[in-house]
Amino acid sequence: MEAFIQLIADGTVLLVIAVGTYALIAKIPNNRKYTAYTRILMAGLTAFLVAKLMATLIQPETQRPFELLGVTPGAAYLDNPGFPSDHALFVTAIALAVWFETRSRSLTTILAVLVVLVGVGRVLALVHTPLDVFGGVLAAIVGALWYLTAPHPAHHHKK
Repeated sequence: MEAFIQLIADGTVLLVIAVGTYALIAKIPNNRKYTAYTRILMAGLTAFLVAKLMATLIQPETQRPFELLGVTPGAAYLDNPGFPSDHALFVTAIALAVWFETRSRSLTTILAVLVVLVGVGRVLALVHTPLDVFGGVLAAIVGALWYLTAPHPAHHHKK
């Protein structure tokens, strides 16, 4: 069970990266790649900045759940209090980039499921609280405001 929890807490991130990379390379037309990648970069940098501001202003707990319980962590983690979750921010930012830049329902649905798995895995591995995960998702959503500057894709993928 511990190996399964670690797989969804850490390994699922690799699946998000793989699906996101495929979508953002293969599904964005060449004539839109530069502007799309610029928006993705700005959204990611903004999300990261928001997360760092959140961590500075709000730190609900100074110890992670595994530390409070005196047990071994079930997944990789950075040596910080954990709010907001960088893993949740990262995978959510990728899923939002894929949705806004490709409008691929199928790929975004796959990514949304994987994002939920990462969040649940991080909590089950005792490296984050649900609030940490929510904070990471929220930071990514704030970063995604950059996508409001984008024209709608010329065609919507229905796959």
